[in-house]
Amino acid sequence: MTNNLNSLEALTEKKVSRRDILKTAGIGGVGVILGASGLGGVLALKESKASSPELNQDAVPFYGKHQSGITTKAQNHVYFVSLDITTTHKDDLADLFKEWTKAAALMIEGKAIGELSSNELLPPKDTGEAAGLSPSNLTITFGVGPSLFVKDNQDRFGLKNKQPKELVDLPAFPLDALEAEWTGGDLCIQACADDLQVAFHAVRNLIRIARGKATLKWAQTGFQRTKQADSKNETPRNLFGFKDGTVNPNVDSEKQLNQHVWVQSGDGPDWLVNGSYLVVRRIQMFIEVWDRTNLREQENTFGRYRDSGAPLGQKNELDHLDFNHKKENGEDYIPSNSHVRLSHGDGSQQILRRAYSYADGMDLKTGSFDAGLLFLCFQRKPSKQFIPIQTRLAKMDKLNEYTSHRGSAIFACLPGAKQGGFIGETLFN
Repeated sequence: MTNNLNSLEALTEKKVSRRDILKTAGIGGVGVILGASGLGGVLALKESKASSPELNQDAVPFYGKHQSGITTKAQNHVYFVSLDITTTHKDDLADLFKEWTKAAALMIEGKAIGELSSNELLPPKDTGEAAGLSPSNLTITFGVGPSLFVKDNQDRFGLKNKQPKELVDLPAFPLDALEAEWTGGDLCIQACADDLQVAFHAVRNLIRIARGKATLKWAQTGFQRTKQADSKNETPRNLFGFKDGTVNPNVDSEKQLNQHVWVQSGDGPDWLVNGSYLVVRRIQMFIEVWDRTNLREQENTFGRYRDSGAPLGQKNELDHLDFNHKKENGEDYIPSNSHVRLSHGDGSQQILRRAYSYADGMDLKTGSFDAGLLFLCFQRKPSKQFIPIQTRLAKMDKLNEYTSHRGSAIFACLPGAKQGGFIGETLFN
């Protein structure tokens, strides 16, 4: 009996990869991954061997000056969650970010977040549904909301003096129809990947780690056209059939990103330098009403041709927006209440759009599609960028006839972490 136990202990200390487990256990490997097999108490899935090398070729680096998932090329799917903090201790919150950092760094490489199980009577540390899957260009981006600092006029964690002036609840815009279940949050996690199961796995495990410290407030999945479906890599289209995100800062230009996206020294508290502000809007689209609208009206609403994405009166998607271009009868090619004209303004206010469509079945109140846009945008100063843009849109945008803003939140996305450090280190230290 003693010899058998010694053999088992030796086996548990051996580093075993997912692939090794599957080869060893055969079809029983499924039971191992789910923790349902007796082998779960014997075979330990060590972090350093959690995935085979060939699975890491589509992994996005986690550590760096900035968090990934902001200027990273948009993946096929997003799983976005907002959380409320339940702990009252600052040290618990810092420990949570340390644990999240460690887990996120492993998952974006396609690795499990810990041992499969060293005791068959305990659940595995990793939930296992991404076992054997590639990293799928997973990125995990963390942010903190205004209510982390002050809630109900209370300085919750002694961080009130660190709250940036820009990190305040967005103003009420005309025609907003915000619902509490889609609004606000103390923290956020944006997980993007080319596989939705990989993105969900990341969020699921992070929420699991947060148990006792934070709870889920609201969640929204989103999608774009897949890279396989769009070999030309064109601008993605929204559910109204129009290209969305044509006018964006050049993510390959450090100058433009520093000007429009990354928080700079002197903008506010130094802990947020190299971070960015994220505005989230859950926008319901009235699909059935839009589908009964003629093409000319649709194009006038957006101010672009549906097929090419070109501004009205122009030929190509990226042609200069010429608001002085008029038809022979003197009318503007691009109407004054069109979406593109109002969002562009004088061109000085730019945001980095990273939006995804969503489709959540049927709206039980109306019997119509519950579908729309999970609008995500990053910027250096919301007061100078998103807020004036949305103020114009809320007042005059013809697109308001076909949409309704149901959810809203703002977060400060933390700077990137150095190897050996953790996301949020600058804030908590």
